[in-house]
Formats: sequence, structure tokens, C-alpha cells
Amino acid sequence: MIYLDHNATTPMDPQVLEAMLPYLKEHFGNPSSESHPYGWQAKAAVEHARKLVASVIQASPEEVIFTSGATESNNLALLGYARANGQFGKHLITVSTEHKAILDTCHQLEREGFEVTYLNVDHKGFINIEELKKSIRKDTILISVMAANNEVGTLQDIKKIGEIAHENNICFHSDAAQAFGKMNIDVNELNIDMLSISGHKIYGPKGVGALFIKKKKPKLELQALNFGGGQEGGLRPGTLNVAGIVGLGKSSEIVLSSLEKDQEHLQSLNKLFLSSLQNQLSDIVINGPKENRLCSNLNLSFIGVPSAALMMELREVAVSSGSACASGNASASYVLQAMQLSEKKIQSAIRFGFGRFNTQEEILKAAELVIQAVKKLRGT
Repeated sequence: MIYLDHNATTPMDPQVLEAMLPYLKEHFGNPSSESHPYGWQAKAAVEHARKLVASVIQASPEEVIFTSGATESNNLALLGYARANGQFGKHLITVSTEHKAILDTCHQLEREGFEVTYLNVDHKGFINIEELKKSIRKDTILISVMAANNEVGTLQDIKKIGEIAHENNICFHSDAAQAFGKMNIDVNELNIDMLSISGHKIYGPKGVGALFIKKKKPKLELQALNFGGGQEGGLRPGTLNVAGIVGLGKSSEIVLSSLEKDQEHLQSLNKLFLSSLQNQLSDIVINGPKENRLCSNLNLSFIGVPSAALMMELREVAVSSGSACASGNASASYVLQAMQLSEKKIQSAIRFGFGRFNTQEEILKAAELVIQAVKKLRGT
């Protein structure tokens, strides 16, 4: 199999596994156990990982709390902030193409009496900045816009959105599950107050992530979703996943040293794959922008070829038709629908996700297999 679904998850980097193994075996201590070396060693490992994660986004270690992944981070950011600050306003703003971890959380807040504005996007997946400004109300307390879309790779103007939020004294959160580790992120320069990340998107383990909460005055107040301990400042109680956190830290350390190299590699693979297809096939449409796009993502519609049929034909290539978190849903992609693409484009869309360990040989082979499958299904 050639794995081209890196937007769904990434294989663990061998260096990450190597760093984790001691904390799954001999270094098994609980970081909350402060009376003996086992606990001290575990706590030191957690704090070292916290520093590494913070370094990737130019934050301070005390601004990072560990979670089970970006979904939990998104839930804690939106539910925690809205519930703690509801007395100041009951209105939030987000985007119709956000991940389900944001949209479903917003629906829950609506059931609790909050109002949510869902911004529209254009045919490339970008919001209209003027529409954002017009949507702001006196009771708006939070704006949440993802940095990079998980289906079509659209990179929103996060810095500008953050500026607008702060000009109106509104908290700004961004789901960076897809952007973290693939592009430069400086939370201060981008005016971000809260940022969600996930380990398994950057060649780390599944089941671990983090939430950046900016240290500022007055303090950002969040209400915990779980109860039972004082870990992570009381916002995420429970015994810490030490091995997972060490893995997230190691994968962050690798990002710090290889981000530019990875970006160049992914861009070259993306370009090679697309040009190989375009040389042999007609009626291919790029969904999303050609510029301001996540370097690992390529969403294509092969007009006249249903995506389900194409994926069945591609036995040797792992791809998807959209978000892995919505793959159990047979309905068409809500992201592509929100972009107002034609039914032909939506029904024939395939998401290709390139990764650190893909080779040019793999990409050329995958392109060849796609070309053969499309020609077969088109009867040409």
C-alpha cells in the first residue's frame, strides 16, 4: 500500500516511538507522585515535552496544557470559555467548514442558550473578512476559525481575524490540528488566544494533544469539563498520559529542526503528483485554493468518476473522500457543499494527503495507479 491519507493521521516517526518506550516500561511513574524518584522522573519528562510543544508555537510552557487530542482541546476551548464567560455575552462566531469537533460543540452551546453565527465561505473555502466584521455583536465573546481546513487545505488569514477579534475585545481560538507542524505558527504574532493541536497529525502518538491558553491580564477564564484532580491547572484533571506526552514532545522537537525541509518535500511531492495526473488525464478540478493552501493537501475532483468507485479501484493507494471523523456518514462532504461546488465535483472528490516518509517513487507509482483507475472507470 502507498499511504496518501496523512490528513487523517500520520505514521509514528521511529524517533518518537524510541523516545516513548522507556515511559511504557521502566519509567512508569505518575507525575503527580512527588514523594519518590519515579514520580519526579515522570514529571520532568512531562515538563520537558511541554517546553518543546510551546517552542513550536512561540509560547511559554505554562500556556500549554495537555489533552487527549484536538477534539478535546476544541471542546475545552469553546465549552470551557463560553460557560465561564456567559455573563458577558451569549454569542459566538465560527465557520461553516470547521471540523465537526467545532461544529458539534457549537451545536451543544446552542442547546445551552448561546447563539452561534456560522460564516459562509467562497468557492475556495475562504471566509469574507467584511462578513466577519458585520457578524460581530456587542455580546460576541468568542471567534473560532481553523488555521488550515482538513479537507481542502485552505489557509485562512488567521492574523487578520485575530486582529479583528482583539479590536473588539473578543477571545480568538483556532483549531490548528492540520496546521501545527506543517507551517510556521507564532501565537503572539497571529493574535491567537487559544490554539488546539493533536499529536497524531505530526507523526506522534494518537490519544494526546494540547491546548494553548494565552497568559494575559485579565486572565482567560475557562470552566473545566471534567472533575477529579488538580492536574493541568485544574482544567484537565486525571493522571497524565506520560508516554503519549513524551511522544508529542519528541514529534514537536523534530518539527523544530525539520519544518522547512518537510515543507519543501511535501510541496515537491504535491506538485509532482498533480503534474503527473494532468499530463495524462483531462477534467481534473482542484478543490480549494491553488495558493494559500496546506502543503500536504490536494483535493481533486475527477469529473465523471464517483469517488466511492475510484477508491474501491485504488486497492494499493490509501486515500479518502473527506474527513476521517465523518467517514461513517454516507452524505456528501459538508465542506464542499459549503463551498457551493457543483454536484459533479462533490461526488467525484478525492483527498490526497502527502507525508514526510513518502518518496518520489511512491508518488509516481500512485499517480500511475490513479490514472489507470480513472481511465478504466471512464471507459477510455
